[in-house]
Amino acid sequence: MTHGRRTDTHLLHGDGGRGSRQDIATRYALLPLRIFLGVTFLYAGLDKLTDGAFLKDSGAGSIGDTMRAVRDSSAVPALVDLALKSPTGFGYAMAFGELAVGIGTLLGVLTRLAALGGALISLSLWLTVSWASDPYYYGNDLAYLMAWLPLVLAGAPVLSLDAAWHTRRRQRSGGFP
Repeated sequence: MTHGRRTDTHLLHGDGGRGSRQDIATRYALLPLRIFLGVTFLYAGLDKLTDGAFLKDSGAGSIGDTMRAVRDSSAVPALVDLALKSPTGFGYAMAFGELAVGIGTLLGVLTRLAALGGALISLSLWLTVSWASDPYYYGNDLAYLMAWLPLVLAGAPVLSLDAAWHTRRRQRSGGFP
């Protein structure tokens, strides 16, 4: 309750402002996934930027050699060819994309957009780098793609800047969503 009045959430749930354990669990259900994906993509971006070999056109551990190695086994060789036009540029784009996705997801800033970015990165990696994994579930990029989808659909309804902005907008408009 807020100042003797029930809020719209409490009216919808009929809980008098208390919220059951199930309601709380449901509200926070995506938080572990958001933290895991955010930390993982943030780490992946930082790892690429600090790896002396990754951001090179060729050589052991380079993005260029990795792309050349998977080109013929990928589902969409044209994507690999596009990356091979500028392997270093592609490596930087991937690293900064992963950083943006990780930060956006962790802070809950434009979460649906960040999650869509994460899903697109995972999709592109699945169609190129891990496509030839046999059986398919050995490749982790498909699992990451599926993990992003709930965040694309639901965003970050709690403990996020998106939620804070939504609450602030609702308060300014007199309580209407």
